[in-house]
Amino acid sequence: MEAVELEIPARAEFVALARLVVSSVALSRRELADDRIDDLKLAVSEACTNAIESHAAIDLEERVTVRCEERDDRLEVLVEDRGTGFDPMSLPEHPPVTDPERLNFERGLGIPLIRSLVDEVNFETSDAGTAVRLTIYCGPAEPQ
Repeated sequence: MEAVELEIPARAEFVALARLVVSSVALSRRELADDRIDDLKLAVSEACTNAIESHAAIDLEERVTVRCEERDDRLEVLVEDRGTGFDPMSLPEHPPVTDPERLNFERGLGIPLIRSLVDEVNFETSDAGTAVRLTIYCGPAEPQ
């Protein structure tokens, strides 16, 4: 298993760096379509933004960790923060995209978006923070 780990300051201007690292890992060793890589990059952006907002809510200057792990049949990205944690099941249900009521939701769209972009998403949350694992399934990594 190959892994690349990055710690970024909890500031929005560093989200692009996390996206760049993840896309570089995906491009260098995988047979992934460009749209799948774009989906993963957007999911990473949303997860990093949530982590940054979690830190900002409690005035925490800790870094956010982004770890990209290559497995035999998948690529996993772990985004970890050290905020207060949350219960992803407690998020309100959003109306379907075609429902005009959807326009009343200005926030809280990141996690539903993440779920639609990757094959699997898992949340581990506690008082010590939240870890979000994003998984996309793909063929085996090419040998280096």
